Amino acid sequence: MFILSDKQIIIAVVSGIYWTVFVFLEKSFASQASSVSVLLHSTLHLLFTDGDLYQILLICISLPGQELGFQGFTPPYLAPSTKGSMILHGVNYASGGGGILNQTGSIFGGRINLDAQLDNFANTRQDMMSSIGVPATLELLQGALFSVTIGANDFINNYLTPVLSTAEQKLVSPESFVEIMISRFRLQLTRLYNLGARKIVVANVGPIGCLPYQRDMNPSAGESCVSYPNQMAQLFNTKLKSLIAELSSSLQEAKFVHADVYHILEDILQNYKSYGFDNINSACCYVAGYHGGLIPCGPLSKVCRDRSKYLFWDPYHPSDAANLLIAKRLLDGDSDDISPINIRQLVNTL
Repeated sequence: MFILSDKQIIIAVVSGIYWTVFVFLEKSFASQASSVSVLLHSTLHLLFTDGDLYQILLICISLPGQELGFQGFTPPYLAPSTKGSMILHGVNYASGGGGILNQTGSIFGGRINLDAQLDNFANTRQDMMSSIGVPATLELLQGALFSVTIGANDFINNYLTPVLSTAEQKLVSPESFVEIMISRFRLQLTRLYNLGARKIVVANVGPIGCLPYQRDMNPSAGESCVSYPNQMAQLFNTKLKSLIAELSSSLQEAKFVHADVYHILEDILQNYKSYGFDNINSACCYVAGYHGGLIPCGPLSKVCRDRSKYLFWDPYHPSDAANLLIAKRLLDGDSDDISPINIRQLVNTL
């Protein structure tokens, strides 16, 4: 659930002549996006995300998109101009505060969770069929890249929300909560498949206990990451990897790819000097808190001198420098970062 930095960028994929990108995001106050892409003799990229922190996945950085030929940003689903032929080149369904579970982000009011993002995609799919016909639409979707990055908000803005989640934590164990998430996610990914998706990249949840926000909310951790949120993320990630393997074997012609964002960020945290960072604990854009994690970045915030030296842009999101590293490793990384194949290899599969 790491949110993107000061610039939110998506990776696009190629499979032909035209680019089409559809983005589904679960954004929380530390928003991030999940994405899905689709293609027709072209590349259609669909993104589904929670907009939270570590959900950098494919929607992270411009360089990979430029390398693959993607031009510009994917237009948001709710924009009045996102209609007609534009939808054949990509749509962003991202929403701040959303999650896998429909109750996630309720404190933010009108967020759009993954179920509703999929509803919106279904509407786009119907519009595509009306525009180019059913066969062409199905061909487009089957060749498209779908990237789904979601789940962190379900912890930060649901189960781990200070004060508001106290009662839930007493009634529902961490294991039970994660199982509820996985059960719901199974239905959602299966629905995405049934709507025509075949090339689907799913990112896991990053080390949310290392966020400046979590560090300031749990000062007893000192300069270390907060262990409990990270344990929750790892519990989810273990089950998510099994879910992806299950769907890969049970859904005919589906190509699911597991993006291990947790591993990549953990490596950066442990070896930050070698990656060019000086600060991995604090937000570059800050207002209050020892680590600048208590108040979101805004007009009254102060900004560090060199954001490229900071792992985190604000209390919840990695910096552009961090996103670039993550994006490169997802695009061309080995099986430790993304498996069974990387994004470039997935794009080139038939």
